[in-house]
Amino acid sequence: MTVIQPYLILSAVLFIIGTAGVVARRNAIIVFMSIELMLNSVNLTLVAFSAQLGDVTGQMLVFFVMTVAAAEAAIGLAIIIALFRRKQTLNLDEINILKW
Repeated sequence: MTVIQPYLILSAVLFIIGTAGVVARRNAIIVFMSIELMLNSVNLTLVAFSAQLGDVTGQMLVFFVMTVAAAEAAIGLAIIIALFRRKQTLNLDEINILKW
């Protein structure tokens, strides 16, 4: 049996840092990294509960989440590069291409 509380506390702290990064920052890359940090905190929670319960289902789910995160990273960075080439900025307040 593993002690799960330190892992859950670390996961909660990482998730709060990621949420603060998404809410407070306006740079697209910082927001993108904050979302990745939030995904990794959820992965840590899944692995901690999987180890606590002695079941590999949570660890298998982590592989699926990591696959989705890798695809999101590739597509997200491509979108960020395209936006930077078009607008010459990464400030999310100045990128308003969906407005008429």
